[in-house]
Amino acid sequence: MSVGTSGAPGAQAGEHAAHACDPNDLPDGLVVADEQGRVVCYNTAAERITGTPAAEALGRRLEKALPLEDLEGRRWWQLTDPYGGLAIRTRQPERNLLLPGGREVLVSARYVRGGPTGPVERVVVCLRDTEARRRTERSHAELIATVAHELRSPLTSVKGFTATLLAKWERFTDDQKRLMLETVDADADRVTRLIAELLDISRIDSGRLEVRRQPVDIGAAVGRHIQAYVAAGLTADRFLLRIEQPLPQLWADPDKIDQVLSNLLENAVRHGEGTVTIDVTPAASPREGEDTGTSVTVSDEGPGIPEESMNRVFTRFWRGSKRGGTGLGLYIVKGIVEAHGGAITVGRAPGGGAEFRFTLPVAAPAYLT
Repeated sequence: MSVGTSGAPGAQAGEHAAHACDPNDLPDGLVVADEQGRVVCYNTAAERITGTPAAEALGRRLEKALPLEDLEGRRWWQLTDPYGGLAIRTRQPERNLLLPGGREVLVSARYVRGGPTGPVERVVVCLRDTEARRRTERSHAELIATVAHELRSPLTSVKGFTATLLAKWERFTDDQKRLMLETVDADADRVTRLIAELLDISRIDSGRLEVRRQPVDIGAAVGRHIQAYVAAGLTADRFLLRIEQPLPQLWADPDKIDQVLSNLLENAVRHGEGTVTIDVTPAASPREGEDTGTSVTVSDEGPGIPEESMNRVFTRFWRGSKRGGTGLGLYIVKGIVEAHGGAITVGRAPGGGAEFRFTLPVAAPAYLT
């Protein structure tokens, strides 16, 4: 099968094969040089990544068409010498190299030989843009900076109060000691929550978030959260819980569902206004092959979320107009819901505030179905 693009040597050979595999369909850049070291294939992705049109690259020497340097400024093709180097070498592993102008690109290469130690017949080069990886690295750097900032405040408080108590214990009254210890306890809880969030993010990003399914009474779970808010001083009429019966029996991880409910209700109470309405209803399952699911909608009567911010709500560090917190909660909520095979959306509530709705499949174990 020819690997040449239109206008390249061999481009017309094997019409059926060409239709079966067109290099221009590849998402990564593909550059192929023949046994003479001249470029015979330069696909569309390679044009995009390098900024060099295929017409300028085809027929040129590989080192001229694709002038790469390593991060120390050494010319890559002179360094690796694919045609005159080790006769047993068959590949170059992926690494960061630089294009003219300093643009970084991920490059790997394959040396196609006629035999185990025969001469190189083709050099096949794969190019990948580093922008996606750069975005990931920026996200990780931002996460580290946010965590460092969030940890600094409570740890400074803990260190300050404990050092003061140890140095001047006898000078304080019991009430003063209690106040300082309560502050240390609250700050320790804050650090614990942050560490738990980081562990959740790590598991979500790596696909290792475990879901331990048990029967869950979702209505009762919401009721417990409301009772906790009322016990903390909010009025009972701040909440409206509506449960549509009959609900299908829900199998989910109760601790993680509590985490989802806690986050959504806290957002509604802290950032919303008026009545916080929670609707629990049967719904179509978001997972293919299942008929039934359970839907929970949490809405408030506050200012809501601006339309232009809707698509960023479930990203890391989104905090909306009000500061406070790490901005990781809704990212974790989305990860937990999706780990259950569910889906979550955000929109505008009938009362004008924010409306979060998540739907979980029933997911009953096979032995019960």
